[in-house]
Amino acid sequence: MVLDRPDKRNAQLPEMWQALAAFGDSLPTSVRVVVISGNGPSFSAGLDRSMFDRLGSDVEAGDDSFLDTIASYQAGFSWLRRPEFISVAAVQGHAIGAGFQLALACDLRIAATDAQFRMAEPSLGLVPDLGGTQVLVDLVGYSRALEICATNRTVGAVEAERIGLVNLSVAPDELSGAADDLVAALTSTVHDAVTMTKALLLGARDRPYQQQLLAERQAQLTRLRALAAGGTAS
Repeated sequence: MVLDRPDKRNAQLPEMWQALAAFGDSLPTSVRVVVISGNGPSFSAGLDRSMFDRLGSDVEAGDDSFLDTIASYQAGFSWLRRPEFISVAAVQGHAIGAGFQLALACDLRIAATDAQFRMAEPSLGLVPDLGGTQVLVDLVGYSRALEICATNRTVGAVEAERIGLVNLSVAPDELSGAADDLVAALTSTVHDAVTMTKALLLGARDRPYQQQLLAERQAQLTRLRALAAGGTAS
């Protein structure tokens, strides 16, 4: 899927989030990998500034209505974590605010060496509210996540790879090819085994160790039964 507002550096509006959520809802079960990229020199420069007026009117509609509205925005990001496929962000240029959070929503991230990640919301008097906070802490740890968010500084691709924010950094003209290579690798394995492994990894944070061991045993039983029945490499 390609963000396609290059004249606005792919700045995001609710309509884009609704389109993302609808895209996720419409995915056929055969899809194994989803790649999110941006048209033009930037992945996404974040929130379109016209959103500030809209947020003000959303607040005036009442607390419950506002919270429901934000939940609908978050749905454009959270579907990328579903276990039935692997999501990949191919990031070039700016990935700021909502753009940073969209990259974080994906399971894996490849960055061109010109990529610039920045969590701009606190500098605007806001908080990151599109699902990026938990993932950022998981990737780089609490202290570094807080420092990145609280200082409004830019994290370049080299640092992003060093601290585990991205899986790989490549030259800008190699980004598309690197994404293709990753997709090929991801689709070379057994789909059902990968989706169950992703589900195990996603749930590991919230389970005590013994419950995680139980979840692994149950998942393995399911896989062995499938293999015995001849359901191997879909």
